[in-house]
Amino acid sequence: MLILIGAAIVMASTLGGFMIAGGNPMVLLHVSEFVVILGVAAGVLVIASPAHVMKEIIHKTQVAIAGKSAGAKEFSDLLKLLYEIFMIGRRNGLIALEEHVMDPKKSSVFQRYPSVLNHHERLEFLCNGLKPVIDGKIKPDQLEDLMNAELEAKATEAEHPVHILHLVGDSLPGIGIVAAVLGIINTMSAISEGPEKVGEKVAAALTGTLLGIFVAYGFVNPLANRVQFNNASDEQFLKCIKAAVAGFAKGLAPLTAVEVARRSLDSSVQPGSAALETELKSLGPAK
Repeated sequence: MLILIGAAIVMASTLGGFMIAGGNPMVLLHVSEFVVILGVAAGVLVIASPAHVMKEIIHKTQVAIAGKSAGAKEFSDLLKLLYEIFMIGRRNGLIALEEHVMDPKKSSVFQRYPSVLNHHERLEFLCNGLKPVIDGKIKPDQLEDLMNAELEAKATEAEHPVHILHLVGDSLPGIGIVAAVLGIINTMSAISEGPEKVGEKVAAALTGTLLGIFVAYGFVNPLANRVQFNNASDEQFLKCIKAAVAGFAKGLAPLTAVEVARRSLDSSVQPGSAALETELKSLGPAK
């Protein structure tokens, strides 16, 4: 929602200032300039992006517009889920975690936390981290390195849409110049039609330059930054999982492992220590 409010402010400020200065917004509506600039920008996006990256750009743009990045409640639910999982392992042995981790969709514990259960990447990362703990195939000290490697790969993949959006944003002013030059060429062919016609075509050409810069710095580059912030939020979610699972694997008590994870969070989403401890202790026995 905030991104739509920001876009409305950008549009209102630009058109409002233009109108206050005596401008008529209708003179900015030159369809040919929109076709050239937006069409070329779309072509740049297609040329620069593999198919899977284009799908990610669409997905991450939708998420950014909807404002669905992880908030304080999602992180609080994650910490509660981790505590319940760790308590099962502590009370009933690690083998008791197998039914929950191998088929989390049927787990009574995971079902209480849909923000993890219904998010494929979060669920997969958590289960992938717990499986070696259950199997005992690697030493606890090695688990953190394994999870760090997965985190690094995910972070690199998540940045691909950001790079492409910045490329399109940085290209748009140049594309605007191309549109303007095309407009000037068109103007030169109409000089014999008189000053009024020439002025109209020059205005259309200048609109191309304006549109390229406006879309780049008013929308595309800010959108790329918002996607980057959302990526950082997603990465923080996974790092929180890593801190807790690695700590538990090394023998930390469930409450201590969760506290380590809590302290890894930004202050904007970090629940208070005392409040979280009270909530965790009020949870019913995990089964």
